[in-house]
Amino acid sequence: MNIASVRRPIIPPTPPRAPDDMSFFGRVAVLKQNMIATWGQRAYEEEVIKGRFFLHNSFILNQPDAIRHVLLSNYENYTRTPAGIRMLRPVLGEGVLIAEGHAWAHQRRTLAPAFTPRATANLVPHMTAVLDETITKLDARTSEPVDLRETMQRMTLEIAGRTMFSFGMDRHGPTLRNFVMEYGARLGRPYFLDMLLPVSWPTPMDFARARFRKRWTEFVAMLIAERRTMGKKDGAPPRDLFDLMDAARDPETGKGFSDAQLVDEVATMILAGHETTATALFWALYLLALDPETQEEVASETHGEHLDSMADIDRQKFTRAVIEETMRLYPPAFLVARAAREKDNAAGVEIGKGDIIMIAPWLLHRHEKLWDQPNAFIPKRFMSKEAPDRFAYLPFGAGPRVCIGAPFAQAESVLALARLIGAFRIELADRVPVIPLGVVTTQPDHSPLFRITRR
Repeated sequence: MNIASVRRPIIPPTPPRAPDDMSFFGRVAVLKQNMIATWGQRAYEEEVIKGRFFLHNSFILNQPDAIRHVLLSNYENYTRTPAGIRMLRPVLGEGVLIAEGHAWAHQRRTLAPAFTPRATANLVPHMTAVLDETITKLDARTSEPVDLRETMQRMTLEIAGRTMFSFGMDRHGPTLRNFVMEYGARLGRPYFLDMLLPVSWPTPMDFARARFRKRWTEFVAMLIAERRTMGKKDGAPPRDLFDLMDAARDPETGKGFSDAQLVDEVATMILAGHETTATALFWALYLLALDPETQEEVASETHGEHLDSMADIDRQKFTRAVIEETMRLYPPAFLVARAAREKDNAAGVEIGKGDIIMIAPWLLHRHEKLWDQPNAFIPKRFMSKEAPDRFAYLPFGAGPRVCIGAPFAQAESVLALARLIGAFRIELADRVPVIPLGVVTTQPDHSPLFRITRR
């Protein structure tokens, strides 16, 4: 895409690129700390990079047609890698994000009605109530530096709690955040044996993950039990996602979710819904603090209005473009890894049984053949008539397994950014560069402090 810019756009900091000749064991050593830092310049220039992963070939795909084949045309031939399953199963169980085959199809069909645009619109009042409270709290902190990353985590967790259960997370929020921090700090990182051994062979870290999962599922089951004590009035419309999910039935089989399945689906929606959205909002605020002119454009788009409906959200075209550009530069899921069940040919790439396919939105979104000024922050590229190739921009994945909660996440992100920037001017309290880390999600290496002032 060619983008004309009147002024020079900002280029936010990134980790140094790895030497292209870095050894396998050198990459493994860096991998645990920051996967983004394992990729060299070739990965940002070439369409296909072939390597070796123990007994199989590995491929990094930056070619949209090949990606289309893997994620859409022949997606059933590709399954999660052992390391990917180990990273996700302890927190998501067999939820829709990692289920395979008939189990996944059943879950997807059953959940679909809970994530329609109409269902999302009914949840907007929960979002606006939390945003009102967040803005009120921030009003009291305009005289001191503020950790907006923590603020976004607390805010999106509260939104996740209210949209899921219709109750606040004052009592349970700290415990849930501790679970997330505990897992991301150690258990959610890939270790050498995680990548080497098949899933049926437990690694030392798998035992720790199993202990974590027991505590985690007990906590989620407790939240569900608390919500069920609130009940649901006969004939009343659904008031939250739990009502929708608890009553959901597969249109083909008529079956709903068992209690154990419901625990995994609720865990998936809470974690995927709050952590990735909080991270995307943090990066958007960081970029706008680096780029005051773009920040003022976002503020002016709201016209000082109190946004509180899907119609209001849909009118925020430039704010949506800021969110889209943020997720291009900082995709929440920086890597999608798949293993081939059988031999295949993906747009000319010969793939063998067991070969590892890596589709890295971090690389794809910054690829020098696919984007003009790929490392620059230019929101207006998403307002151009020349849309990016559908398989060159994957913030929510693509194909049948595209993120089911994408419309919800987009509505929440646009609404939150518009309301926050409409209320406050933000700037960084220091100029220490914030470096993205690829660990579970695309996280900052530290939480910078911001100064905020009322508009």
